[in-house]
Amino acid sequence: MNREVIITGDGSPTLFVPELNEHYHSIHGALNESMHVFIQNGLIHQLTIHQHIHLLEIGLGTASNLLLTINAMKNSPINVNYDALEPFPIQSEIVAQLTDLYAQQFSTSAALFQSIHQQPANIALQINPQFTFTRIEAKLENVSLESHYNLVYFDAFGPRAQPEMWDKSNFEKIFAAMEQDGTLVTYCAKGEVRRNLQAVGFFVERLPGPPGKREMLRATKK
Repeated sequence: MNREVIITGDGSPTLFVPELNEHYHSIHGALNESMHVFIQNGLIHQLTIHQHIHLLEIGLGTASNLLLTINAMKNSPINVNYDALEPFPIQSEIVAQLTDLYAQQFSTSAALFQSIHQQPANIALQINPQFTFTRIEAKLENVSLESHYNLVYFDAFGPRAQPEMWDKSNFEKIFAAMEQDGTLVTYCAKGEVRRNLQAVGFFVERLPGPPGKREMLRATKK
């Protein structure tokens, strides 16, 4: 899968996949999108409910959501276990192109950014004493999920490019693996996605979206 580095509307980088005609993040602002959808409406919201974070990300991609989560929890005593599914990790040459850009835009070190992408699959990386990260090199439909997540970042390519990712069966698997009052957040607010989430048992809210998008979704396991 070929990828091209581009700069989005807020000055932060993302990747473009020509064969899918898809960007990894919003062209209106990759950093702003991740902060709005996953940190403010996902992580910060969940911290008002639970005093621990067992997090599953669907689509690690460039690791922007992971880096922002690390930053948000930097001075927190709360333990974070962060698992990310990524069956198609980005190539080493793309990591090299992104390293300085991400260090600048995401307030992180070049060494941390590289270590995240160089970490072998299924082996935990201790980011700090409270934060553990594990990359799972598998597709959602092929993986068995442990039943303990209270936060899910659903950041796969959109339904046009990867309709199978947004299938009801995948949401059923995630729902079964989540704690009560756990939340799933996604940038996608399509009616079919909302109906699939509701059909498996989620309570779904339509929230204001990030710049360039009218709405996003937050789904809660009640």
